[in-house]
Amino acid sequence: MLSTLQPPRYSLSRFPLHLPSKPFFFHSKQTPLSSPYPIANATLTDQIATSASSPSLHSQILSIRHSLLSRQFTATQLAESYLNRLRALEPHLKSFLHVSDSVLSDGREIDDKILRNEELGPLAGVLVGVKDNICTAGMPSTGGSRILDGYRPPFDATAVRRIKELGGIVVGKTNLDEFGMGSTTEASAFQVTANPWDLKRVPGGSSGGSASAVSARQCVVSLGSDTGGSVRQPASFCGVVGLKPTYGRVSRFGLMAYASSLDVIGCLGTTVADAGILLHAISGHDTLDATSSKREVHDFTSQFTAVDSLESKPLKGLRIGLIRETLDNGVDGKVSSAIRAAASHLEELGCSINEVSLPSFSLGLPAYYILASSESSSNLARYDGVRYGNQAIADELTGLYQNSRATGFGSEVKMRILMGTYALSAGYYDAYYKRAQQVRTIIQKSFKAALDEYDILISPAAPSAAYKIGEKVNDPLAMYAGDIMTVNVNLAGLPALVLPCGFVRDGSSDLPVGLQMIGAAFDEGKLVKVGHIFEQTLPDCRFVPPLLADHIVG
Repeated sequence: MLSTLQPPRYSLSRFPLHLPSKPFFFHSKQTPLSSPYPIANATLTDQIATSASSPSLHSQILSIRHSLLSRQFTATQLAESYLNRLRALEPHLKSFLHVSDSVLSDGREIDDKILRNEELGPLAGVLVGVKDNICTAGMPSTGGSRILDGYRPPFDATAVRRIKELGGIVVGKTNLDEFGMGSTTEASAFQVTANPWDLKRVPGGSSGGSASAVSARQCVVSLGSDTGGSVRQPASFCGVVGLKPTYGRVSRFGLMAYASSLDVIGCLGTTVADAGILLHAISGHDTLDATSSKREVHDFTSQFTAVDSLESKPLKGLRIGLIRETLDNGVDGKVSSAIRAAASHLEELGCSINEVSLPSFSLGLPAYYILASSESSSNLARYDGVRYGNQAIADELTGLYQNSRATGFGSEVKMRILMGTYALSAGYYDAYYKRAQQVRTIIQKSFKAALDEYDILISPAAPSAAYKIGEKVNDPLAMYAGDIMTVNVNLAGLPALVLPCGFVRDGSSDLPVGLQMIGAAFDEGKLVKVGHIFEQTLPDCRFVPPLLADHIVG
């Protein structure tokens, strides 16, 4: 069903950059798309994508592990190959604010472990991008804001620490809207990130740098943060997989607070398997975060089913609800068509699909912006030039506060602080903040009722495909409206998975569209299982942006 909506895709093997310093060879049963470049001339990163070392599970992480253990290449060679691509594409994309200078030394440490026959962690050699509002010891962590320019935390966020303990290599810090406040990554204080599918378009936000980096294969996977859709919307715009966990599944320790009751750390990858493996690695209770759940974390990889082992109706009996309000007016017709085609594909896999109405769905957007702005006005009070942040010169304390915040914060952050302060002020608290909390309760009950009847709910991840840079920068209400598909999930604290399901044509560009799957609390395993089967059964489902081909031609 979907093939009629999807243009031909590119195989990674068509886009070599530079050979690593030593030769290496693969023996692959998988035949890449026709290419003028022989496989021996492809980069290591390209060959991983076409390697048959673990084809049944459709995972670069598992392919890397297999290849390291079988000595097909070294972790250092792998790191060099990714760094070459990152540096070659970064002038065009501007995905990263900082690139680590210890990537190669970290790779050599893994190679030494292999030589000593020591046990490797499940993320050994995997290059991970980290959103710059997640703290990393010894590396800049600015939150995309001038007020933290040059700040280097003395500690790692719990999610980052767990990645390192399992052998992952942090390749660098990715760009974002300042403190996560934005939907385009244009609100970064340092640079504007481009979408690999069309350099004139936004990658989404606020985790636009993380999504762009994964889409362009500048890293294997990446971490983002999701307060109202900041992992899922960029995943849709950039044609990658975005996985938002249940609130409390992943520790928030080390994540710069925006709206504490909504913030979660999420995962981005090129496949559902990779996003699921990364989420499993960072999940679990943390004594440093009182809101982290003590629920057992099941191994998401146990949910993976090899495509050659699937039955004719592998999802038979699964009940899926298509949220009616997400296909109404305001949603691009081509996006609606792609989502309905995805629903038809799920039906072919054995699911029963029915439309479900969530009357409170439209209430989520205004409630979200009141609650998020209110919490941010409190959380960002710490950046005063005394305890945190760059300090402005002033003759007295009040002036120091005013000047430090005036010069350190961007316009979007200032606007949201003012909105939140107003909503919390005497005489307006009941009219705005209290009412927004009541709406939140209604939304939570609405989702619970729907998920009692259905196993999974589906919707678009965004009402449109990626739009052009600058198109909505002067119309904040239009930009905020783009979050309508995602904010309700954060208000309800539920997990959600976004994966590419098709394309829409806009001018001369074919732009990816993301399908959002929403599950019950702490039921990420079901989302991963269904998403993994869905993407494997799409023909040639690996989405690779034309930028990689254009770079070679150029």
